[in-house]
Amino acid sequence: MAEKQDYYKVLGVEKGASDAEIKKAYRTLAKKYHPDMNPGDKEAEQHFKEVNEAYAVLSDAEKRQKYDQFGHAAFDPGAGAGGGFGGFEGFGGFDFGDIFSSFFGGGGGNTSRRRGPIRGGDVLARLTIGFDEAVKGCKKDVTFNHVEACGTCHGSGAASGSGAETCPTCRGTGQVTVQQNSPLGIFQTTRACTNCHGTGKIIKNPCRNCNGKGYVKLTKTLSVSIPAGIDNDQRIALRGEGDAGRNGGSAGDLIIEIRVEKHPLFERDGMDIYCEIPVTFAQAALGAEIDIPTLEGTEKYTIAEGTQSGTMLTLRGKGIPSVNQPRMRGNLYLTVNVEVPRRLNQKQKDLLRAFATSCGESNNEKSTSFFKKLFNK
Repeated sequence: MAEKQDYYKVLGVEKGASDAEIKKAYRTLAKKYHPDMNPGDKEAEQHFKEVNEAYAVLSDAEKRQKYDQFGHAAFDPGAGAGGGFGGFEGFGGFDFGDIFSSFFGGGGGNTSRRRGPIRGGDVLARLTIGFDEAVKGCKKDVTFNHVEACGTCHGSGAASGSGAETCPTCRGTGQVTVQQNSPLGIFQTTRACTNCHGTGKIIKNPCRNCNGKGYVKLTKTLSVSIPAGIDNDQRIALRGEGDAGRNGGSAGDLIIEIRVEKHPLFERDGMDIYCEIPVTFAQAALGAEIDIPTLEGTEKYTIAEGTQSGTMLTLRGKGIPSVNQPRMRGNLYLTVNVEVPRRLNQKQKDLLRAFATSCGESNNEKSTSFFKKLFNK
């Protein structure tokens, strides 16, 4: 008999994983390996059993504690009092039916869930939009694949003129009784019927369009309204546009993950935007009216005389609108970058030297203060 895998590895979680993480991992893997999604795939069926077995133990606080302490020996009848069933203080409070049902194919609870309403899965789609589209909002077409009820058989799985029949193996109950011999005696448990996969019905004349599954995967395109102010990696949920539910269950959601392209000038941080603006030496020194970029286009702005490189100018309410409160907007922050002229001709150099001489120390407060501190003068 092959050695059992570590239950934590089966679910792909760390040993210290929370109950929520274990549940999430189980749902993902159970959906991936479910017999309905992998008809006739024995390997997937085996994985499905392993996942259910692992979850049956790790989702129960008491069983998980014993598993962490004794490993698989905690559930081995022949392991002895040190680790087997004897390690559970006799049989008080220990659910043999739950453990054996998970070992041998799933119990009645799983069967009832399979036959009852099942919500459809969520579908993830990614959409890339421009920076300006994210700021102002837009409409975009989103194309995605999802599962729908077959239009030919309307989800029954049976060909036209026929229908599902009661499974002769389980007589429509969806489960069968199994006896297991052990050193402790004969244990009786229930598991999902392998003939009908727990549905209680079999289809002898399957629909050709869906091969008897009752569902088909289709490509769909929707026009989606993107709200103004949406940011990179934010998501939009369209209720009921995901995979179709089963047995009367509701459909899942379409989850749209937004990717926003970069802007050539602006850097975004939440609702605020940042930008560097170059100004000439003369404009910074004398003050000037300059053109500055905003989300609405260029505007006139007057910078003060003696503006230093690195000065940050704040334009309130010129940033990104809030997704939830469109009237609220962030700020636009402009950082002044004073350009030093290059490739001066001789006349320009002479004029600058004369200018520097005429300024003396009084017009260069920062450099004068710096050297005084440096030389303690």
